[in-house]
Amino acid sequence: MKRWFKYIRPYMPYFIFGPLCMVIEVVGEVIMPYLLAGVINGANEGTLTIATSLFTMLGLILCAVLMMAGGVGGSYFGAKASVNFAADLRLDVYKNVQKFSFANIDKFSTGSLVTRLTNDVTQLQNFVNMLLRMAIRSPGMLVAALVMAIRMNPSLSVIFAVAIPVLLTGIGLIIRFGFSRFAFVQKKVDALNSGVQENVTNVRVVKSFVREQHESEKFARSNADLKNAGMSAMKVVIFMNPIMTLVMNVTVICIIYFGGKIVLDGGMEVGNLSAFITYATQILSSLMMVSMLLMTSSRAMASAKRISEVLDEKIDITDDFCACPELTVENGEIEFKNVSFRYYKNSPDCVLEDINLTIPAKSIVGIVGSTGCGKTTLVSLISRLYDCDSGEVLVDGVNVKDYSIYNLREGVGMVLQNNTLFSGSIAENLRWGNHDATDEEMIAAAKSAQADKFVSSFKEGYETMLDQGGTNVSGGQKQRLCIARALLKKPKVLILDDSTSAVDTATEAQIRETFKNELADSTKIIIAQRISSVKDADMIVVMNEGKISGVGTHEELLASNEAYQEIYYSQNDSERKEA
Repeated sequence: MKRWFKYIRPYMPYFIFGPLCMVIEVVGEVIMPYLLAGVINGANEGTLTIATSLFTMLGLILCAVLMMAGGVGGSYFGAKASVNFAADLRLDVYKNVQKFSFANIDKFSTGSLVTRLTNDVTQLQNFVNMLLRMAIRSPGMLVAALVMAIRMNPSLSVIFAVAIPVLLTGIGLIIRFGFSRFAFVQKKVDALNSGVQENVTNVRVVKSFVREQHESEKFARSNADLKNAGMSAMKVVIFMNPIMTLVMNVTVICIIYFGGKIVLDGGMEVGNLSAFITYATQILSSLMMVSMLLMTSSRAMASAKRISEVLDEKIDITDDFCACPELTVENGEIEFKNVSFRYYKNSPDCVLEDINLTIPAKSIVGIVGSTGCGKTTLVSLISRLYDCDSGEVLVDGVNVKDYSIYNLREGVGMVLQNNTLFSGSIAENLRWGNHDATDEEMIAAAKSAQADKFVSSFKEGYETMLDQGGTNVSGGQKQRLCIARALLKKPKVLILDDSTSAVDTATEAQIRETFKNELADSTKIIIAQRISSVKDADMIVVMNEGKISGVGTHEELLASNEAYQEIYYSQNDSERKEA
């Protein structure tokens, strides 16, 4: 409860006035049958006068106005409280997700995180809104109506001693079976959202392989699973309503039967019996509202548990033990000391094993090796996208864990394998590298990445709008824009992870020349599949199955390293065949 009170405290007036308004509504609902009973009794006995009728009418109008004011006020304050509660909670969940390391993100699917941020928070919002409207109203009506019913005829009220326990038992059983089913529904929503997101994001691949039918069938299965899970949960609700209605109707029948006898015997007036039936309906209706509140709470609890999992996720890469928070990357020297890493801590196989490597500041270093040998993982340790399991990664002689995450990543620019652009203009995307960059600096970075020429050819130039993911530019153009974005950051360490694979060799050569001349003060690390991309590097690192199998220049490795020779000659043979 302490966790959720954080989101209640700022809006405490709404949380107080909402239930108070509902109390006003309850008062009106309880008084109205009592006033009507007086009119019926007076008419039945022939003692009803015009003055009494007018007085009663004014009382009924006042009750109706009070009920309207209470209902509107309760709805307004309930909506204000629940919407603000959900907005603050959603913001905190989103902020926590932004702090996640790659390892944290790996524990949750993207679709699941989206569901938790949207659907699950909405479930809690609906519960808070219903809670504020029903938590006081329903028990208040139950108690007030029960007191009025007992006051009118204690002996007839004994019926409630049977009806209420029966109803509560039914509600308890339904809630018990409903909770697990609603939790299962949320998991199916996760699966559906993940599938939709994957399909929409990769729609071009789907169409190019003519897999629309396959994807439609896949979605149909997920949709059917969600439908079945939803129906399973809704059956509980569907089953609940007839039970409540049956108990209510049986109770009313018993009241009419026994109450009618009491009226005929002269022990109760007709108007009082009419009011008693109304109070009985209010008592049982309030219990039904409580049951609906509990049913909603079961789904909300399932959502709250899922949201708590995100908020409670222990973020493994933080500044908590940062020894030098003010330190920044100055030179760009990098050293790996006995570094080992595995993605899953209980896995017996290491992705990287006993890595020892020194990369001099301001040098150009190439990394080559077979697919899956750990090249990307190795460079990810430099900016702490992951933390190594053992050993140390040093930048400028300082353990990367001793830098603040912000200062470390500000000093390291990365162009990842998956070149991601965001919806917005080209200029907005480039300024991710430096929000305060001038137009001249932005254009200079684009020229260095060989992107200015094609950007200038667009009608809107740098204000050209990109679709989500940059799908309206080619793969090579996307890569060059991502390189320009990294260059605009002016990092002391620049890492390019196979980021020129879609660029022709002539353009790639121009980009490499730019690195040599304009980034002379930065350390350049180039992961590449093509030997030609790293042939002129100051140092080339050859990786094989998570280990370093060779370090040296192109000539040295070609003379002594078997793995490098294999890559080099296989590529040369392929080039000769293509020629």
